[in-house]
Amino acid sequence: MNGLKIGGVPEHFNYPWRLGIERGDFSEKGLRLHWSDMTGGTGQMIRGLETGSIDVAVLLTEGIVQAICNGLPAKIISGYVESALSWGIHASTSNKNKNLSGFSGGKFAISRMGSGSHLMAYILAEEQGWNHSEIDFNVVGDVYGGLWAIENGEADFFLWEKFTTQPFVDQGKCARIATLDTPWPCFVIAAREDVLATRTDELRTMCSVIKNLVAEVMGNENAYQDIAWRYHLEENQTKEWFHETRWDSQMLLQAEALENVSNRLLKLGLLRPENHYSIETIIKQMNA
Repeated sequence: MNGLKIGGVPEHFNYPWRLGIERGDFSEKGLRLHWSDMTGGTGQMIRGLETGSIDVAVLLTEGIVQAICNGLPAKIISGYVESALSWGIHASTSNKNKNLSGFSGGKFAISRMGSGSHLMAYILAEEQGWNHSEIDFNVVGDVYGGLWAIENGEADFFLWEKFTTQPFVDQGKCARIATLDTPWPCFVIAAREDVLATRTDELRTMCSVIKNLVAEVMGNENAYQDIAWRYHLEENQTKEWFHETRWDSQMLLQAEALENVSNRLLKLGLLRPENHYSIETIIKQMNA
């Protein structure tokens, strides 16, 4: 049997997956998983689901909701991280003493169209009262492209998860001028519809294993030490992040939260009204 191909960002949120793969938790249940680090984030994973290069993705809620509503043949099968994601709003070091009130829009470096860095720019613009016509985008591929763009005048802002970019802030490669939290649970697990149709039992087992893993990690008060070592983060900062983060140990999809995402994207003009699907067409709970 072919293994399940899983895509996710190479960041601290996915520590439970890497731990389970390395220890053999999935293989003990008869699962063969191939994990692919997706440095391009949610936009890259959506493309992977489109092309079939991955079967399952652990990705940002807003990105996958938009993609499914706009025609991606996939479903959200489980919750993953139920706490918000804290986005750092980064600018060049020459703007480090400025705050958002000193701006009225601008160009955003984003990993891909449809990525979290793209969609959250609209949320930021809405919260700041900027006209959407006042913001523009420069597609840069990944975090390193974003850093280069703001330091070389190719973009005014770059949004990325604040703990991931903390080392670059500490090194003076960028300045964090503010933060922005997602108004919904930040990560979910999604699978292609053809995989759902043919490999339901494997997906259900996968969700059961990761459910146990996230419960174990959250229950280990010292897990942040291993996470800091693996992801090259400062231990005190990782401890702060660890105590802010709530993985979804029940792996239950929050329909109301997903409805909030789709309604917000529709309001922002990021979904066509005719493609504003009901929640029942977006999710298929695995009941792990």
